[in-house]
Amino acid sequence: MKKVGRLYREYLADRIRERVGNSSSTFLLNYTQVDSSRLSDLRKNLKKAGADVCVSKNSIARLVLKDMNFSEFSEEVKGQTAFVWSKADSVEVSKVLLEFIKNCENISVRGGLLEGRTLKKEDVKKLSDLPSKQILIATLLGTIQAPLTRLAGILTAKSTELLSILKQLSEKKGGS
Repeated sequence: MKKVGRLYREYLADRIRERVGNSSSTFLLNYTQVDSSRLSDLRKNLKKAGADVCVSKNSIARLVLKDMNFSEFSEEVKGQTAFVWSKADSVEVSKVLLEFIKNCENISVRGGLLEGRTLKKEDVKKLSDLPSKQILIATLLGTIQAPLTRLAGILTAKSTELLSILKQLSEKKGGS
């Protein structure tokens, strides 16, 4: 029979493995001397953006990340660490994180994983500067739609010109 501590460590390892594997983005936060109300606010803000926060034992997190071939990312697990993972738009989650960090000096982003690629702290900042997924899709659709709109305008203009010429000809010949 396994001891409770062993069961808990296995549970944490399985949870980290599952969440990192199934999430489109994972961010690593470092925090010190942050009161529970601030952390609760962070959790609420991230929940609205579609992300979850989990605090784990560093030794377990490092082992699991090394097992998953994220050795570079596992080296960032130091001090008081929290994972933020999400299946939602990673740009929105990173914006929420960095906005919250501006108001709280004791929290910092250590790095992240995006679709299996390791992100440095600077990469997370760049990610937050991007427009959201919805805006990018709207821009793409507008770009795709523009030539068709122009073509429709040209065809309409030519048919309008043709109708105008035909009307002038009929008026010249005495028609109404």
